[in-house]
Amino acid sequence: MNKSEILGCGAEAILTLENNQVTKNRISKSYRLPQIDEQIRKLRTRNEAKLLEKAGKIIPTPKVISSDEKTKEIILEFIDGKKLSECLNEFSLKEQEEICKQIGQSVAKLHDAEIIHGDLTTSNMIYVLEKNLDYQQQKDNGSGERKIQSKKLGGKVDNANFKIFFIDFGLSFNSPKFEDKAVDLHLLKQALEAKHFQHWETLFKKVLEGYSISKNSDVVLKQFKEVEKRGRYKEH
Repeated sequence: MNKSEILGCGAEAILTLENNQVTKNRISKSYRLPQIDEQIRKLRTRNEAKLLEKAGKIIPTPKVISSDEKTKEIILEFIDGKKLSECLNEFSLKEQEEICKQIGQSVAKLHDAEIIHGDLTTSNMIYVLEKNLDYQQQKDNGSGERKIQSKKLGGKVDNANFKIFFIDFGLSFNSPKFEDKAVDLHLLKQALEAKHFQHWETLFKKVLEGYSISKNSDVVLKQFKEVEKRGRYKEH
């Protein structure tokens, strides 16, 4: 039997890995009334599972194997890749641009489906070489779940033969508002500027190039400029 391994412990949840499955368990908050805390964690568990399933139909995301509102747990397939925040800077600039263009396309698809991620950073993206993706049906338990693994991360994008998986939809929500979509892009821009500052401007331009496939890209980008203006105003 495989032992469980703690993958991460954040303000909202603990992630553990066991048998190629990731369990996300929402942490109880002592500063909230027990009844309110119970309801908040229950709703957020339900919301994240639903949005992950919806997003998984249009972009690469971990598959939801099961969710339980009583235990406040979501069980996901394990994506054996590398956090983009830890490897993006290792690629050549051209390769980084290709990756960021794909990110922009994925964000556009989410937004066209009225899904706002809410925490768009490269820490919430996993890089996996597509040629090493291993989709295996789990026949022994009849669950039909997938296992995605990468044999070894290479140092090149290999002619765009890769996938960027979006993870952690804990702050996600449904919204048709252009303002919410613009804020999503603003958060991604800030993340690139902070973590990948050497080429962040070039990389964000590529994100926007990819985002141009959105049916509402012109309107969202116009609103994005307004969000940027407000941000600069607050700084001063």
